[in-house]
Amino acid sequence: MARHAKVVKRETEADSIYNNRLVAKLINRLMKDGKKAVAEGLVYKTFENLSSEKLDPIDTFEKAIQNVGPKQEIKARRVGGASYQIPMEVRPDRRLSLAIRWIIAAAKARPNSEYRTFDKKLTAELKDALENKGEAVKKRDTVQRMAEANKAFSHFRF
Repeated sequence: MARHAKVVKRETEADSIYNNRLVAKLINRLMKDGKKAVAEGLVYKTFENLSSEKLDPIDTFEKAIQNVGPKQEIKARRVGGASYQIPMEVRPDRRLSLAIRWIIAAAKARPNSEYRTFDKKLTAELKDALENKGEAVKKRDTVQRMAEANKAFSHFRF
């Protein structure tokens, strides 16, 4: 018996230039201290960089997100005093948010000497994710490897 009403999931409004919800999610995830204009500027500059390299920015971004999103992850579950890492299927909305989070984190972690500005770092990370390489893809592989290694505990699924 639920003690409260079901929380209605709000849809993110599409961004102003590309009219794309995924881009809006990237902008919102990148935003710090409510400075949306700054985040928009960085994302749009990144997309300009991709365009100048003869890549379709939206297509590149969506394929990068598809490549980085994990299919399985592990969740800790206590069973009789012991904690087990149980592999679970990743829901589509969580897969999307994890992919965006990992791409941004990987871009931030790139060295300053090579790229200088964040838009160049993000451009490089998106291009790497498109080709299934880079830090974000390594993170996905690590998570999926852990899930694969703990397949023996999948019968504890909740």
